[in-house]
Amino acid sequence: MTARDTPPDLDAAHAESANELARRADELARLEALTHGWEPAQQAVLSAIKTGIEELNAEALRRLIRALKGDEAAAAALRQAVRDPLVYQVLLFHGLVKEPLEHRVARALDEVRPMLKTHGGDVELVAVKFPDTVEVRLIGSCQSCPSSGETLSEGVEKAIKALCPEIATVTRVSRGAPEAAPGGAQVVHFVSPFARQQDAGWTDVCALAELHDDAIVSRAVEGRDVLLYRHGDTVSCLDNACAHMGMPLDGGQLEGGTLRCPYHGFVYLLETGECLTVPEVQLAVHAVKIVGERVAVRLRR
Repeated sequence: MTARDTPPDLDAAHAESANELARRADELARLEALTHGWEPAQQAVLSAIKTGIEELNAEALRRLIRALKGDEAAAAALRQAVRDPLVYQVLLFHGLVKEPLEHRVARALDEVRPMLKTHGGDVELVAVKFPDTVEVRLIGSCQSCPSSGETLSEGVEKAIKALCPEIATVTRVSRGAPEAAPGGAQVVHFVSPFARQQDAGWTDVCALAELHDDAIVSRAVEGRDVLLYRHGDTVSCLDNACAHMGMPLDGGQLEGGTLRCPYHGFVYLLETGECLTVPEVQLAVHAVKIVGERVAVRLRR
């Protein structure tokens, strides 16, 4: 049954239950505020009483649920009861039900948004695909940033997996052409905002003057073959290996910021590593920064 199909009387009951929950929460908060001036010993006694009552209630509810789950009809009634906001919040408080996966994913994305927004970027949830996959889309400057791969793995993916350990895969869904900033200027940041938290791991690769505009250069960095691509004042770094079969890309056709694999024709955006042929795959993209007239790279592990 969808929300649209929910009977009006059930909606009213849920609203009443939610209001009751809010009222009781406010009462408890006011009572707790009264204890702020108590002596530590008094607060310790109150805390012990509170913990004991909570543990007793949790164990009683746990046994009740265990008994009801054994009966099919009772289990169905229990699932219906958990839809009540007050019942759900009490069971959630005692750790007897899980917060919905979609809610936890949304909270994880809210945690990383402030950092992304400092760089003019953002992230949006595309889909939660049970049992273990989340699809997201990087937007704003994060969409076209050469370090978007690092933003995904070091920021978004880590935040989601911390709150949702059952998630095994976080995939990026492409919006298509990079977004433009007001006035038509492309907004690009050399370094993922999450990379700025770490200063170690940078390798000096070459002089900026060695990279010609709208051209690629192959370099070995810490034993790894990578491609450097310069477009104006921006430089991106990608693995020199097609995501299809791992064949080298440096002999491919370069046109309009895209590179076509010389072996099987897969086409990639050089600024982001996105594959235009098969959007589900992407080249590994590494962080780049310009120090004076030198280009430094930090490999994505």
